[in-house]
Amino acid sequence: MTEQIFAVELRDISIRFGKVTANDSASLRVEKGEIHALVGENGAGKSTLMKILYGMYSPDSGMMKVNGAEAHFSGPRDAIASGIGMVHQHFMLVPPLTVAENVVLGQEPVKGCCAFDSGRARELVAQISRQYGFELDPAAKVETLSVGEQQRLEILKVLFRGAEILILDEPTAVLTPQETTSFFAILRKLKAQGKTVIIITHKLREVMAVSDTVTVMRRGKTVGTVRTAATNEAGLAQMMVGRPVVFQVERRLKTEREIAASPVVLSLEGICAKSDRWLDALCGISFEIRAGEIFGVAGVEGNGQSELIEIITGLRRPQSGRLTLSGQLMDFEENSPARMSKLGVGHVPEDRHRRGLVLDYSVRDNMVLGRQRESQFCSALSRNAEAVAAFGDRMIEDFDIYPADGELAARALSGGNQQKIVVARELSRRPKLLVASQPTRGVDVGAIEFIHRKIIEARDAGAAVLLLSAELSEIMSLSDMIGVIYHGALAGVFPAGSVNEDKIGLLMAGGKLP
Repeated sequence: MTEQIFAVELRDISIRFGKVTANDSASLRVEKGEIHALVGENGAGKSTLMKILYGMYSPDSGMMKVNGAEAHFSGPRDAIASGIGMVHQHFMLVPPLTVAENVVLGQEPVKGCCAFDSGRARELVAQISRQYGFELDPAAKVETLSVGEQQRLEILKVLFRGAEILILDEPTAVLTPQETTSFFAILRKLKAQGKTVIIITHKLREVMAVSDTVTVMRRGKTVGTVRTAATNEAGLAQMMVGRPVVFQVERRLKTEREIAASPVVLSLEGICAKSDRWLDALCGISFEIRAGEIFGVAGVEGNGQSELIEIITGLRRPQSGRLTLSGQLMDFEENSPARMSKLGVGHVPEDRHRRGLVLDYSVRDNMVLGRQRESQFCSALSRNAEAVAAFGDRMIEDFDIYPADGELAARALSGGNQQKIVVARELSRRPKLLVASQPTRGVDVGAIEFIHRKIIEARDAGAAVLLLSAELSEIMSLSDMIGVIYHGALAGVFPAGSVNEDKIGLLMAGGKLP
């Protein structure tokens, strides 16, 4: 009997980073011409395993085969030469350059001895774009493209380099529902043309919708591989975290009358602001959030959400408008993050590395970041190391942060576990206003359930919550009121339950409701 040749075969792959074992005898088999989903909890080792396949890391032990031949990659260049391409979660594009210039970057066609042949580049890119049905204008500047078009461009880059095996890391993280549907059609077309696709994702509904096979990892090990048609979301979630998972946390939806009877915690009136590039970012934003209410803001990233958060948390001054917190009118000239924190504003930032963590600090120290001067953590003369350690270790246990070592530097943890540190710290402060931007980004299904429960508990305890998320399902399942932001303005505000995902997605993309 002839042995089956797989597109990718990884056997007993192990790799350590200091004290952390990222992959522990992990194995993976991917058949040619299939869409294979790789799922697992935070710190499960999914991205590490794929970075080994792409030549970014060298394993400590194990064996790798590509199309039946044993492979040893010293870098991504070797992987690309073997027909492997990887599209990272954060796009790696040069915005001022054209589509064609981004695609051929590093492999530019030339005329004469050394001059860049821009006409030939556009011709090549137009040809491959038509071949795969991507419908991208080779002459368009990347900065003018939608997020969905940029996603297609990233895939086009790896196809241009001859990729037969595509690795996609969280490919739908910033797409609208309509863009996700279009993206899945592209994946099916690639599969029909014989390409092999590996998707790293946390979105089990999407796994069920587009994949043929699913491999589940947990704590660096491979738990198992199943045909998608033979499982369901609940079964995959239980394989991922080792217990049954509730996908939508139970909550009582508050009525408009109940919300209106509560005091206003945050009020914005006519807020206008510029971006860092001095372009219009917010255009007359007005809304209010009351105690015990979750106000969800849905929108594709880059539509003014960052500037809105920065104004509310004291990081940015608007050009005009008024902000009132618990009845107190804020003076933007004197405002600061420290002042807003003292007034009871908790902040889960959209970028945990820039605003949420000091990566070289320990997990315990990050847990008290911004609170280090509180009496429970220090005296007049010194820091109370025992109190910091006890608090940090309790948060590690409560939020199931892995590895459970409070002395580890935050940078040693996976992205999802880093996110848990930030969420644990901010929720532990019991804020009057919680500004939560992408609170479950990169977090596994078990932790999402836990964080959602904590957000609802904060609401039920009287906190006002401003929730901004690229996950439309998160907005729909948690919010009492939903606002849609597009090009810096609110396209509409609706009571939860009065609109569905399709209507919200239409507004997110700049459409109009019938």
